[in-house]
Amino acid sequence: MNKSGKSIYLYFVVIICLLLFTVWVGTLRVPNSGYTRGEFERQMENNEVAVVTICPNKDTSAGSLEVILKNGEERVLYVTDVTQMESVVRAHGIDCSVESVPEESWFLNSVLPILIVVVVCVFFFVMMNSQNSGGGGKMMNFGKSRARLTMGGENKITLGEVAGLKEEKEELQEIVEFLKEPGKFTKVGARIPKGVLLEGAPGTGKTLLAKAIAGEANVPFFSISGSDFVEMFVGVGASRVRDMFAEAKRHAPCIIFIDEIDAVARRRGTGMGGGHDEREQTLNQLLVEMDGFGVNEGIIVMAATNRVDILDPAILRPGRFDRKITVASPDVRGREDILKVHAKNKPLGDDVDLQQIAQTTAGFTGADLENLLNEAAINAAMDKRAFVRQEDIKRAFIKVGIGAEKKSRIISEKEKKITAYHEAGHAILFHVLPDVGPVYTVSIIPTGLGAAGYTMPLPEKDEMFLTKGKMIEDIMVSLGGRIAEEIIFDDITTGASSDIKKATKVARRMVTRYGMSDNIGVINYDDDDDEVFIGRDLAHAKNHSELVSGEIDREVKTIIDDCYRKAKDIIMEHEDVLHKCAKLLLEKEKINRAEFESLFDTYYPQPEELSGLLP
Repeated sequence: MNKSGKSIYLYFVVIICLLLFTVWVGTLRVPNSGYTRGEFERQMENNEVAVVTICPNKDTSAGSLEVILKNGEERVLYVTDVTQMESVVRAHGIDCSVESVPEESWFLNSVLPILIVVVVCVFFFVMMNSQNSGGGGKMMNFGKSRARLTMGGENKITLGEVAGLKEEKEELQEIVEFLKEPGKFTKVGARIPKGVLLEGAPGTGKTLLAKAIAGEANVPFFSISGSDFVEMFVGVGASRVRDMFAEAKRHAPCIIFIDEIDAVARRRGTGMGGGHDEREQTLNQLLVEMDGFGVNEGIIVMAATNRVDILDPAILRPGRFDRKITVASPDVRGREDILKVHAKNKPLGDDVDLQQIAQTTAGFTGADLENLLNEAAINAAMDKRAFVRQEDIKRAFIKVGIGAEKKSRIISEKEKKITAYHEAGHAILFHVLPDVGPVYTVSIIPTGLGAAGYTMPLPEKDEMFLTKGKMIEDIMVSLGGRIAEEIIFDDITTGASSDIKKATKVARRMVTRYGMSDNIGVINYDDDDDEVFIGRDLAHAKNHSELVSGEIDREVKTIIDDCYRKAKDIIMEHEDVLHKCAKLLLEKEKINRAEFESLFDTYYPQPEELSGLLP
């Protein structure tokens, strides 16, 4: 039973209890005190009675006698014939008085029953109305829009408060100008964009951009999630779309923002419900509202998704989503601006260098950077300090990137030694190979992600794309730990399983997706494993033969074997550093970049001298 049903039954129980209590109070009588007629007559004979008051009933001859004795004691006697008792009392010469017969109360007999009925009816009406309009049942509001409306003056976020997205803000500035001064554009025949699709990785600031546009333009802002449209009842989603646009028309010009639109706008024909699938009906209504027979002037639809590849082509065409803006991860300058925004309300120490943090956080999104500073502030609070130091940010960087260190975990000396050589193998390749690294931290302290240790590189520049040489070096670095174990212990462990998986994934993408294989050629054989459309994949045939699959497997193995051999030659050449690094790790458990680089001789091999070892 749901919460709504339980509350209704509770109301019924309370009402019934109140009615029973009212009936019980109405029938309540003063109980007999045990005072008998014989005792009363004996007291009259003994002259112990002072005053008697007779209280007759209205409809019968019965009544009660209120007796006051000479000693001050009061008694009540119930009799069946008050007239007879009056004559007996007067015959004994006792002061006797008769009260008037009580009259009926018109309020209790006429008004009170009607009033009770009215109160009960009003109570049930209010209760049922709250159940229908409140959070419990919403039985009458299934087809109503769940979009939250924020009026123009309530939204305090502007584009000036959004850091690190310079080009994206410039593209959206046109939308702001159109909402502020539509006449300037319509004068030259320009049409207002009907939709803007923000695509990008999670945490890059898509939702924040949409709020900033509404705040900058000072217009009403409707926000809703794509999952809020779809219910188990057919037709509810389409009804909510109609209601949302009808509400938006009354507040035009305005912005409708649909977050995670892929929940409702996935490609049609990929589900198991056919054309009558509830999600597809909702999408059809959304398509009509955005660009159908009805014209929704002054309404701009903004949507955000990180899965633009699975959206239906009909909603991506011009006339619906006219603008498609990619919100990418910020570059080093953008990361520094974002760090400054999130550091405004955090007291920073003199040693905190936001520029250096921005350089070491390549690939971090705005949400990642906010989380990084928040974790650093938590570290400072745990140390009972009123400001954040650079060391707090370094600890937070490791916690966010790899996981919290488990320093209390008990590990045998043999496992520590294996881990030390494993991480030293990774670190040497990071240091020697030109396109990866340099090393930021090497540790043999277990982490929360299940790793026995970690080697964290320090990317010093942002890269827009990967080269074949860079991907080869990534594979070599991944295999470095396994190679070090084999060289030193003449045995291997399961600790390199994730490294092998990563290396294999990179090699397979080189062959099937990027055309970086001489034997396979510049042909895409990728099956798009990220797609999860069961309906389409049931009848989906491979885009290559079994013979090609075998060639792909052989080519992937060739790349892995070649990288393994070259990485092993490099580690063997620096075997002395391997031993020194492992020894230092066993002593200190964690070393930084300066400590690791000091293990190498003053002479460093130049890239051209490694031409025989590098691809």
